[in-house]
Amino acid sequence: MKKLQVGVIGCGSIAQHRHLPEYAANKQIEIAAVCDIVKTRADEIAALYGAVSYESVEELLQNKEIDAVSVCTPNYLHAPISIAALKAGKHVLCEKPMATSREDAEQMIEAARESGKKLMIAHNQRFVPSHAKAREILASGEVGKVYSFRTAFGHPGPEAWSVDGKDSWFFEKEKAFIGAMGDLGVHKTDLIRYVLGEEIVEVGSFVETSAKEFATVDDNAVCILKSESGIIGTLAASWAYTAKEDNSTIIYAEKAILRLEDDPVNSLVVQYQTGEIVKYELGGIQSNDEGGQSNSQVIDRFVDSIVSDKESPVSGLEGMNSLQVVLAALESNETKKMISLR
Repeated sequence: MKKLQVGVIGCGSIAQHRHLPEYAANKQIEIAAVCDIVKTRADEIAALYGAVSYESVEELLQNKEIDAVSVCTPNYLHAPISIAALKAGKHVLCEKPMATSREDAEQMIEAARESGKKLMIAHNQRFVPSHAKAREILASGEVGKVYSFRTAFGHPGPEAWSVDGKDSWFFEKEKAFIGAMGDLGVHKTDLIRYVLGEEIVEVGSFVETSAKEFATVDDNAVCILKSESGIIGTLAASWAYTAKEDNSTIIYAEKAILRLEDDPVNSLVVQYQTGEIVKYELGGIQSNDEGGQSNSQVIDRFVDSIVSDKESPVSGLEGMNSLQVVLAALESNETKKMISLR
């Protein structure tokens, strides 16, 4: 079968560390084109993967040979580029957050529907083995009713990882729109929705810029979330966890406590009310630390959805519902009120 021809738009760290290596490892893919506003960067990446280099997104999208694209640009460009790519007849894998407003997210979903092409949002936490296993345990009913949760995603900040360091777009409100909540918090809103199998219906938050004096976006946020069945919990997103990354989630249920990515060896630990403790060594979560990159499954799942003509594993609607919680957190912080998503 002819290999899918893929273009990667934006050649920063997420493209270099995740999208490009994972496409290169997929036998059904040929990396046909790369694009970046920094032409020398695009040229270097193109040479590495035997692809054509573009400086213009429009020119890349005019290439009829390209079947699908990854959108790895600053946040404010996610929606316009994704919509243009879908209208050009390309399948789209878009980095998170999918957009900077609900309206833009809705337009992306509509463009996918009209074009008949796949739109997937790169929420990789759904594919972490411990998260999938926890969802399975909760859905089975074996631990009874879920009462509460706490989830966190924090690290020292993107300046150590971004190709532009402190000068990165991550810290500029005009390009990023949102800081730690968009970079990390949206991963956790998606995870909580996925693991609980419920939508979040109410949000309260404190969103601050306290650690990065050079940033015009948030770097610390703590949110209170309530699900449709009344499960309450907290979500923290931070670029100020200075010593070590924290990507843990703890779920408090009627008959057990589930600890996800909270133990360095056992990625899921279930502590039953009876005193029994079950430990699952399922492999580590994706991390930006040295040696922390393997296969996030995002690329493979995206490719499989195209080749097998299956529904996108993280659809535009799923991406929008996760984005909504983040947008509500911003509104809550500004208005000092709880925000209802019903």
